[in-house]
Amino acid sequence: MANPSTTAAAPKLNRLGRSRADYKGIPSTLCKGCGHDSITSQLIQAFWEAGVDPWQVAKMSGIGCSSKTTAYFLDGAHGFNSVHGRMAPISTGAYLANHNLVYIGVSGDGDSASIGLGNFLHMVRRHVPMIYIIENNGVYGLTKGQFSATADKGSLSKGGGINQSEPIDCCALAIQMGCEYVARTFSGDFKQLGPLIKGALSHTGTALIDIVSPCITFNNHEGSTKSLAYAKSHEEQLHEIGFVPHHEPITADYDAGEITKIDLPDGSSILLKKLERNHDPSNKLKALNLLMEAAESQLFLTGLIYCRSDTNPIEDQLNLVDESLATLPESMLRPPPDKLREVMDSMS
Repeated sequence: MANPSTTAAAPKLNRLGRSRADYKGIPSTLCKGCGHDSITSQLIQAFWEAGVDPWQVAKMSGIGCSSKTTAYFLDGAHGFNSVHGRMAPISTGAYLANHNLVYIGVSGDGDSASIGLGNFLHMVRRHVPMIYIIENNGVYGLTKGQFSATADKGSLSKGGGINQSEPIDCCALAIQMGCEYVARTFSGDFKQLGPLIKGALSHTGTALIDIVSPCITFNNHEGSTKSLAYAKSHEEQLHEIGFVPHHEPITADYDAGEITKIDLPDGSSILLKKLERNHDPSNKLKALNLLMEAAESQLFLTGLIYCRSDTNPIEDQLNLVDESLATLPESMLRPPPDKLREVMDSMS
């Protein structure tokens, strides 16, 4: 009989009976200590805790260090690595073909804010249901650290150059385009990042999470406004965030500034703190003003910046049938000759 003290404990399983190891991918090839790997770890944890089957997920990416990371989680999921800046339209087409999958796209500030900016904005305004993660480090890490479009004006490159262009704020642009789940966080803030991902999983439209993820090779030097040291000293949280999957309604009534303990259905508990500086994420104008104020001070305003629940997703806009186009038989997708003639005659 095995000695109980030497017997390995059975891995903890989620509601599907899967272990966390089932949600991993291949080993990372990124630089040791890269913030992108911290994001990958939180994605693994969030999908495992949410009980999403990997084979029900479609992972989308473009080009860049960030876009390599889809190989590092959910090994059993579907995946497509597009050309530079084209993740958004490819994701839109894939979703229209099969909207019964859970879509997650991992992009970078170069992939989304430069060559792919137009594609990104049009996908957002169409409310394509997917988690859209931007791993934002302000540089082109694969091509030796040139400034990206999100680099702050006046920041220094590793080679000593000064960025003279205004930065693009993907969160502000997404809100203006109608995105109804917009968040910004820091790759090293695990307590905030995990709940934001799980909240994005429950959103019915495009859920944008812009994650400041410092490049330890090309953008972690003095003078950079995307370095680890700068991020830690300039991060300003809007609020403490928690996410509770829907089981039974949980309510709490307490005053601003107080801390209260809430017991959850799985036996765990969370502490809620209602900050005196209340932020209403449903207020579009306030959200945009906060982003502008933070940009003026070069602060990373983190948290759930804007969120609404009245999204009209693209499948409703286009009146798509419930069954995915990808699973419909050819007889339903290819009209017979008499039907085609009928359509052509109606146009004459």
